[in-house]
Amino acid sequence: MRRSTRDGAAPRSRRRRRAVLGGALGALALGGCAPRARPLSGVPAPEVALPGAALAPERQRVLFRWRYEEADGFDARGEGVARIAPPDSGRLDFFLDGGLGGGWAVLLGDRLVAPGGGVVQRVIPPPPLMWAALGRLAIPPAADTTVRTAGDTVRADVGRDPVWRVTFVGPRLTRLERIDGGRLVEWVQRDSAAVRYRHEAGRRGLVIEVQRMESADAFPASIWPR
Repeated sequence: MRRSTRDGAAPRSRRRRRAVLGGALGALALGGCAPRARPLSGVPAPEVALPGAALAPERQRVLFRWRYEEADGFDARGEGVARIAPPDSGRLDFFLDGGLGGGWAVLLGDRLVAPGGGVVQRVIPPPPLMWAALGRLAIPPAADTTVRTAGDTVRADVGRDPVWRVTFVGPRLTRLERIDGGRLVEWVQRDSAAVRYRHEAGRRGLVIEVQRMESADAFPASIWPR
C-alpha cells in the first residue's frame, strides 16, 4: 500500500512542478514582451497638483478613422463615431471598411460595455485608458503619488503595481501608461489629430485619427445600455 501511494504521488508531484514551471515561463514570456519602464523624468515637484482632466462641458460627436494591428498579422480598419456626454459617459461605434460589420462600446463611469464579442472587444483598451483617449483622467484612487515637472510638462506616478503614469502638457492630458512589475504593459497617447493605444505585452495596437469634431445638442436615449 505504501508503494502504491508513492507511485500515485509522484505523478501528481510532477504535474504540480510542470504547472508551476509553465506559469513561470508564461510570466517570463509576458515580461519579455513588455519593456522595462523608464524612471519618472523631471524635477521633483511634490507641491504641484495634477490638472483636473475632465470631459468638455458640452456634448460632442467625433468622427474618426481607425486601424488595429496585432503582431501575428491580424489587422482591421474602418470608420467610427464617438459620442461623448459629460461628465462620465461615452459611446464609440466602429464600422469595418467594405461594409463587413462592426461593433460598439459604451463607457459609463468605470464600467465598460462591449457586447457580442468580435473585433471591438479586441480593439478597445480598459476603461482608465479608454477615458484617457477621450481626455478624461479616471484612474483608480491611490495614496502613493510622485510628481515631477519639466517646463510645461507634468508627469506623475500614481499607485503601486499597477502604477499609472500620467503626462500633462499644460492642462492637456497627453499620455497615460499602465506599469506593472516595473514593466510598461500598455499606454495611450493623444494629440489634437490622433490617439494611439499600444498593448506592449499583447503586441497589439490601435490608432484613431480624428476627422471632425462637432458639438451635439442631445443623443438618443437608445444609444445607452440599461
